[in-house]
Amino acid sequence: MSKITLAIHGGAGTITKANHTDEFAAGYQQALEDSLAVGYAMLKRGESSISAVTASIACMEDNELFNAGRGAVFTKKGVNEMDAAIMEGKYLEAGGVTGVRNIKNPIALARKVMEKSGHVMLSGNGAKDFALQEKVEQATDDYFFTKYRYDQWVEIRDTDFYQLDHKEDNLKMYDKKFGTVGAVAVDKDGNLAAGTSTGGMTNKRFGRIGDSPIFGAGTYANNKTCAISCTGHGEFFIRANVAYDVSCLMEYKGMTLKEACNEVVHKKLVDFGGEGGLIAVDTAGNHELCFNSKGMYRAFRNSDGEQGVAMFGE
Repeated sequence: MSKITLAIHGGAGTITKANHTDEFAAGYQQALEDSLAVGYAMLKRGESSISAVTASIACMEDNELFNAGRGAVFTKKGVNEMDAAIMEGKYLEAGGVTGVRNIKNPIALARKVMEKSGHVMLSGNGAKDFALQEKVEQATDDYFFTKYRYDQWVEIRDTDFYQLDHKEDNLKMYDKKFGTVGAVAVDKDGNLAAGTSTGGMTNKRFGRIGDSPIFGAGTYANNKTCAISCTGHGEFFIRANVAYDVSCLMEYKGMTLKEACNEVVHKKLVDFGGEGGLIAVDTAGNHELCFNSKGMYRAFRNSDGEQGVAMFGE
């Protein structure tokens, strides 16, 4: 029986004690604890890593604090368009969705794509038709409406600005807080899984797609190496192939999980101008919560009795 490990993230960026009230921080603390508890309980019962990842992400999608599912931000047109992806490491099966609307848990639809569609990626109306066929739970526009997200959008909807989750004040572009959610896990059989879900950028245009649903950029799992879920400025993560790059450094250069994550996040991404972070596990149950921003909402737990929840850069 392998060491079981679950790691989750709720976004990275300008996450500091200075911009968190005690109440705000407590809300994120509880949300991370809830997500971790749901997924880890499944692993402890002997369920698969793919199921644990799905459940942990769905828990965060249901919480409006995160820019995924219910808390998804508004596009230029004033609607919520979401992306999600999931991948398992044994057979490299994967499923992703982009630009979906009115799907309560996009990660659940991504898993259906992996298991039922015969394809890897579905988008827009086609993904909606598939969701209806598979009876994936829907939700009305009202479910996704949160005043906080709406007010963010109203402030910049008549400009060419776009925001990564939320900004500071007076249209200073953004406060660099990337609210994407993700989870990675290794189960008792040593199988890896990774998943990521996001609402993208406030005021995004032209059907913009970030790194979250793109395998090798924001999400990747391979039993030979690791499982990765990223959060950050997606354009940089796509161009740098961040998730797959970590895996390649392990597979072809023999780096440890820690060495590979540090090489990509603290060297390659920084040189490239990219900001954000990632969570990772390997088949031995090692984990990394790696970021080059001021903070990252993150948590982990393993069968050695280690666990932790953190937000800031300590």
